[in-house]
Amino acid sequence: MSNLSRLLKESWTLVEEQQDKVAGYFYARMFLDNPQLRDLFPVQMDVQRSRLLGAIVTAVQTSGDPDRFADYLQALGRDHRKFHVEAQHYDIVGNALIEALRTFAGDEWSYEYEQAWRDGYAAIAHKMIEGADADNANPPYWHAEVLHHERRSRDIAVITCRPMQPLEFRAGQYVSVETRYQPRLWRAYSMANAPRKDGSIDFHVRALGAGWVSSALVRRVRPGDMIRLGAPMGSMTLDRRSTRDIVCVAGGTGLAPIKALIEEMTRANRTRWVHVFFGARDRDDLYDLDCLNRLAARYPWLSVVAATSEDPESPGEHGNISEIVGSYGPWQEHDFFVSGSAAMVRATLRTLAEMQVPAMRIKYDTFGDS
Repeated sequence: MSNLSRLLKESWTLVEEQQDKVAGYFYARMFLDNPQLRDLFPVQMDVQRSRLLGAIVTAVQTSGDPDRFADYLQALGRDHRKFHVEAQHYDIVGNALIEALRTFAGDEWSYEYEQAWRDGYAAIAHKMIEGADADNANPPYWHAEVLHHERRSRDIAVITCRPMQPLEFRAGQYVSVETRYQPRLWRAYSMANAPRKDGSIDFHVRALGAGWVSSALVRRVRPGDMIRLGAPMGSMTLDRRSTRDIVCVAGGTGLAPIKALIEEMTRANRTRWVHVFFGARDRDDLYDLDCLNRLAARYPWLSVVAATSEDPESPGEHGNISEIVGSYGPWQEHDFFVSGSAAMVRATLRTLAEMQVPAMRIKYDTFGDS
């Protein structure tokens, strides 16, 4: 571990148990000194309060390995153009962050700690500004018209929209989405298809209990409505140089990027077997299983295993999908794609580690509004 990384992690322990207070002070300081910045944030700040601070802290703490995260940080900078973030705003945010940390760390805060945070924050800000500047040819966000809205279960909808301007992305990536019902509140959703000639994009959305955006997308948005999309992000994409067979593990609406990857494979694959494990609580949540089965019937290289964890009467496997994939195999020579809730992804990664699947062959995303 570098000295910078050690100082960052060590100093964070001084305030870690007071994260909510640190976040509150951080925003208060920022808005008090620069009231105009309040307009960049959503009216509902409950989720945003911890989300932004957590993202900054995580990014700064990984700044000891800037090359590894350069692509991600540059993509993040491009994405933040949708908030109308300008270069000078980074200094304001950084100063508010340092003051919040200093205030709650108390007497144990040192010059070395402060300099480490300044250096770490400066490194990520530089990469983000670099990414934003390189994206000036694109709009800060895309307006998109909702073409179709289909409820697939009690709380899941499949939405098809078309951006008004060309939006280039790769299968497996995601964008942030905003609706008119919750202005300035954005949530990330994977595209559920590979790029199409007509430019249309599918999203699979589950309405969560406290999900302001997800509930609006499932229950309020209708064909003809306009939504806004941020810049594409994510590296859960196919390595076209690999000849290894593929295993995809999807939980719930985490199926979206997996389906996009399958669609890309239908256009070019000739040699790689693709095994899809699709898990949900009950048969109602296996909302796209019929489509997966039709694809498997059409393409001999594709196989599908469905599992439910809370529906013993449902056909197929029973149990958590992370356990089901572990009962098959061996998988040491395969490429893996994992997408679903944070808990599902963690459980699957543990299973794959126990099966000695090399970490470098696993790509994953976690999705949801929390």
